Amino acid sequence: MHEALGAADLTPTEGRQLVTLIAPCRNEQGHVDAFCDSALAQQLPPGWRMELLVADGQSDDGTRARLDARAVQDARLRVIDNPGRIVSTGLNAALAAARGVVVVRLDIHTVFAPDYVAECLAALARSGADNVGGPWVARGQGAWGRAIAAAFQCRWVVGGARSRDAAYEGEADTVYLGCWPRAVFARIGGFDEQLVRNQDDEHNLRLRVAGGRIWQSARIRSWYVPRASLTKLFAQQYQYGYWRPFVMRKHGQPGSSRQLVPALFVAALAGGVLLAPWWRGPLALLLASYALYLAGASLAAARQAQDWGLLARLPAVIAAYHLGYGAGTWRGLLDVLLRRRAGERWSRLTR
Repeated sequence: MHEALGAADLTPTEGRQLVTLIAPCRNEQGHVDAFCDSALAQQLPPGWRMELLVADGQSDDGTRARLDARAVQDARLRVIDNPGRIVSTGLNAALAAARGVVVVRLDIHTVFAPDYVAECLAALARSGADNVGGPWVARGQGAWGRAIAAAFQCRWVVGGARSRDAAYEGEADTVYLGCWPRAVFARIGGFDEQLVRNQDDEHNLRLRVAGGRIWQSARIRSWYVPRASLTKLFAQQYQYGYWRPFVMRKHGQPGSSRQLVPALFVAALAGGVLLAPWWRGPLALLLASYALYLAGASLAAARQAQDWGLLARLPAVIAAYHLGYGAGTWRGLLDVLLRRRAGERWSRLTR
């Protein structure tokens, strides 16, 4: 057994009882108050206190003014500048200003249970891991948002990822958001600022390669609000897929083999289309097989969500997940092979 990368005594003592909550933010005027309410309402264990650092990426919709006003009302909140305007630069800016012995990452579009941070601290102490977190549980808004959340949570859509299993407790490849002893960042560094997406997966992969351990706890509860339209979902998944080859180039491996499946499907689909003028059999077989899969996966997702009214939307939602991610992966791979820098289109956030 190796010694945990961030091994630290988490017993509150003078000078070591501060936990830092960090969150990147840009143009979230409609969500920032609900986020601050959820974060500042955390009920900490005895002996602990917290600070909340929000890294604002030069918001121009009134978000910064609202954050500044909240910071005046509550000294626990500090607003940090993020001139890089993307998630990774925001996280690193907040890390540089963090004073806590433990760092907990939060997300503006997530609602947190009142004991979220307390359970993170308990999981760190219980597991001795270098990063702990809870399952990635989605709660959609509106008809399309609920369908997107149902597909997001279904193992037949996302490939059985443990991060979507709300009941799982144990070792994991990655967790939603994360909570680390601050010493972990001194050992393996912060987040890769070359990555607009997948910076969390890359950081967890880097941690595991360095011998670190990641732990998922079902007691750490939060609820993520996904995109609420097909176009926004496709754009999000395209970006996630686009940045995957950049992570693979850095480490020589994907975070997980299941992340390659959408790209393989898109390649097979493209091959079938190219062969169709001479041989329609492969394309017909592929489309028929995928149609059967969509029907079965839609039934499974609707049943799990206990909402049969989603059935009409789920096939399109599931296809958007797979086609967006797969097509994005191939575009990213092309740019990696041609050694091209990512264009502005792939560097913009899609919320």
